[in-house]
Amino acid sequence: MKLGSWAVRTGKKLLALLFSLLALATAVFYISRLAPGDPLVAYYGQRAERLTPDQRAQAEERLGLNDPIWVQYARWWENALQGDFGISYKYKMDAAEVIASRAGNTLVLGGAGFALIFVLAPLLGALCAWREGGPLDRVLCRLGAAVSCIPEFWLSLVAILVFSAALGWLPSSGAYSVGGGGLGDRIAHLILPLGVVVAGHLWYYAYMVRSRVLEEARADYVLLAKAKGLGRGRVLLRHCLRCALPSYLSLMAVSVPHILGGTYVVEMVFSYPGLGTLAYESARYQDYNLLMLLCILSGGVVMCSGMAAQWISGRLDPRVRARDGEGAEP
Repeated sequence: MKLGSWAVRTGKKLLALLFSLLALATAVFYISRLAPGDPLVAYYGQRAERLTPDQRAQAEERLGLNDPIWVQYARWWENALQGDFGISYKYKMDAAEVIASRAGNTLVLGGAGFALIFVLAPLLGALCAWREGGPLDRVLCRLGAAVSCIPEFWLSLVAILVFSAALGWLPSSGAYSVGGGGLGDRIAHLILPLGVVVAGHLWYYAYMVRSRVLEEARADYVLLAKAKGLGRGRVLLRHCLRCALPSYLSLMAVSVPHILGGTYVVEMVFSYPGLGTLAYESARYQDYNLLMLLCILSGGVVMCSGMAAQWISGRLDPRVRARDGEGAEP
């Protein structure tokens, strides 16, 4: 592929990404301001109810809420392009700083969940394919299908009820105990939300691996390997699973927004101080600047993961490159 055509295609994808982010920002900005609610409650708390009409008008003018929506939108972009995303009404500090203080917790929870799913899904899928039709395969298939159909918020409540309320083994909320804690305390608070994130997504991707491995197991080269005396387990692990991994890699890139969304839900139920809890609070209290930045960041992650999945598929599967007209590497 010529360098010029590669640059043109890359430029088109980047423009599509920018226009998508612009459309997302516009929709979030207008919908959040047209939704019912009083943003002054987030800034002043219960004092907002006791503000006089003059005090309310002054407060809205100070926060820039008394202008038409299109004026507010233009001003927000003007400031955002200079790196100023406004203050959080609830936390009285820069919105970017609030997100930065919480992003680490979400990265730990979501990153650990993604890593565990990435490692366990092919192992579980290969195990089920190896024992296809046997008792272990049937039990795992039914159990995995049942767990994956349970909404994550309900699964989180059940986990809290059993392991925190009934047994008292693990904490039910937060990322650490009051006053801080060591590594063991952090891990104890991470076990339940991490377990729910993994349980809610693991079987879906494990079943994809199982299906792909079984599809490979019926290929001609597998029959030839068996004819040479290789055992079923060795053929599945060393040949079928290896052939299934390229499509699994692109699938895991697509899984990023799914796991991220599940992480947000789990954070809210467990009161885990991450971006999911922050997104819920910003929407509930009409914390416009914080909500805008969170939606743009989350949308950017989703869009970039989709582009990454497409790129991985193109690198691993020549048919995708041929369909997109990419040809050879530059």
